[in-house]
Amino acid sequence: MMRSIRRLAEIGPRTDASAPRNGRARLNFLSDAKGAIAVMFALGGSILMGAVGIAVDVGLWEAAHRDLQDAADAAAMSAVVGFQAGVDVTTQAEAVAAGYNFVNGVAGTTVTANRPPLSGSQVGNSAAVEVIVSQPQARFFSLVFGRQPVNESARAVAVQTSNACILALNQTASGAVSAQGSVAVNANGCSIYSDSNSSSSVNAGGSATISAVQIGAVGGFSGQSNMTATNGFTHGGVIQDPYAYVTPPTFSGCDQQSFSAHTTVTIYPGVYCNGMKLNSGAIVTMSPGIYYINGGSMSVNGSATLSGTGVTIYFTGSNNNWATASFNGGANINLTAPTSGPTAGIVLFGDRNMPVGTPFGLAGGLNQILSGVTYFQKGAVSFAGGSSSFNGCSQIVANTVTLVGNSGLATNCQSFGIKKIGSIAQLIE
Repeated sequence: MMRSIRRLAEIGPRTDASAPRNGRARLNFLSDAKGAIAVMFALGGSILMGAVGIAVDVGLWEAAHRDLQDAADAAAMSAVVGFQAGVDVTTQAEAVAAGYNFVNGVAGTTVTANRPPLSGSQVGNSAAVEVIVSQPQARFFSLVFGRQPVNESARAVAVQTSNACILALNQTASGAVSAQGSVAVNANGCSIYSDSNSSSSVNAGGSATISAVQIGAVGGFSGQSNMTATNGFTHGGVIQDPYAYVTPPTFSGCDQQSFSAHTTVTIYPGVYCNGMKLNSGAIVTMSPGIYYINGGSMSVNGSATLSGTGVTIYFTGSNNNWATASFNGGANINLTAPTSGPTAGIVLFGDRNMPVGTPFGLAGGLNQILSGVTYFQKGAVSFAGGSSSFNGCSQIVANTVTLVGNSGLATNCQSFGIKKIGSIAQLIE
């Protein structure tokens, strides 16, 4: 026991000399910890700032992509319309994209148009156009991760969804395409389009109904609840006259003056001055060729019959004597356009020099079949066509079109070789 006490006395308590060494160790530890934390904060701050920078830049890139997509969509739609009018798809796409401030070759921008598309579900479809708009986007807040621009690209594919069987060319008229009363208009497998910018560009008044694959206009629709459009209602640009390129042959003199018929007769191509009148009971057959109605009116009264294959009737005149037409209800009319020659596909053709609004009453009704294009660039057409045209070829291109009776229209016109009015386009990719 005493030895233990003495041993403790010899050892004694811990001296003060050892304390500073342990304190320094603690201080060194704290100093090291603070340094590590500072390094961690420095690294974490850089990462945080980089993440914020990326988020900001990604937002800018997404906004740029939306703009690129808008440009690609518009360019594809316009290119589909354009190639039907003979416009190069690349030229059209570049022009439209430039309107969205994406100019091909400027600031690294590229605008590519492919007809048919080179990728996607429409590869090989010549009725479709693919447009790709690309532009490099600069880095701003994410430069810490690299200095190379990020390339943003947008792609759109538009297709000609159907062929228009009615096109009104007037760009301002109210009711440029109009159905009034209790009529029912059925465009079988084809579309209806109006170039008018009026709020009632296409109008279905009263209890009239209009049914088509698509119904389109530059302006708006009145009575839309009475319209049925399988592929919807579209708004677009003006569709140029698809037959503006057709030049009718020249003519001179008169082969007939004020022609009229009361009985059965066959007539021949030529110039018919001061109109043509087919009275009740007349049965008139037109031999193939071009018939010029120079002034006056071509009237086909009820119970008269007019027929012909390979026929174009050209309405012309001068000064205040421009030819018009009046096909009355109850008349039996069956005319088919030629499949070749200068007026191929056109069954009725109005001189482009006549005044706007020159009337053409084609209201033969149930027994009226006009196979081919009824083309009156300046004419105001009133139309009532027979249901027999429902599966045939009956295309109307006029200044205005008023549907005054039940009508069936279709564009099964391959045998005529007429121009498709594929101006109504739909984005599908």
